[in-house]
Amino acid sequence: MSQDKNHHPRNHNPTPDDELRQQLGYLNLPFMREHCEELLRQAAEHQWSHADFFRRLVEGETAARQDRARQRRIQQARFPVLKTLEQFDFTWPAKINRLAVQDLFRLKFIEDKANVVIVGTVGLGKSHLCIALGHAAATAGFAVRFTTAVDIVNTLAAAQNAGRLVQEIRRYTRPQLLVVDEVGYLPIDKHGADLLFQVISQRYETGSIILSTNKVFKHWPAIFNNDATLTSAILDRILHHAQTIVIEGKSYRMKDRIEP
Repeated sequence: MSQDKNHHPRNHNPTPDDELRQQLGYLNLPFMREHCEELLRQAAEHQWSHADFFRRLVEGETAARQDRARQRRIQQARFPVLKTLEQFDFTWPAKINRLAVQDLFRLKFIEDKANVVIVGTVGLGKSHLCIALGHAAATAGFAVRFTTAVDIVNTLAAAQNAGRLVQEIRRYTRPQLLVVDEVGYLPIDKHGADLLFQVISQRYETGSIILSTNKVFKHWPAIFNNDATLTSAILDRILHHAQTIVIEGKSYRMKDRIEP
């Protein structure tokens, strides 16, 4: 038996508010879409002008978009963990220039396309400072890539074998800041040193590098297969516009065993 048309449920017509939310979603304005009604109530309660209401909407949308971009830059940087300067224990190293370290967090060296080299033995917080500086840079709006020296070599060697070396090198040359941790922890053969040199050479005076190493510069030839010529070329490009932070002391990771 056919059903009377009059008994069909009434079609739902979208309200002006529904249409507004759909339009804000279409324009990719999620903050405005989610908070428009709330701000409308506040505007009525506090008698905001139209300009004040609109300004608060735009400020909220801008802040939300900036936060999403900041989180995206931090994710793309590929930090193994997140560290901040506030978490660094300046009381542990026997020697560290605290004022020089704090000055680096102004990030002026990135604007100048200069480099930072952090030198110290194992367990003194070099990686912590590298990550903290990289995180501060990403938060401030700079494109950052974190990696280790061995990872660069292995990744580029695989890319070269696959015929993708040029494309892969761009991953290390495009960001405004490249953080290279653990230079010197493992020896690098001639081929690997040549690949690392390509990255450093292409970034020379075009982008900043933060580099951590457990070896003083006079011992760097041992890192690169005792190739003095290549080592000299690498150091020349890194140190030409660079600030060096030297950390001395005992390993922080051995702190509980060392202290009585």
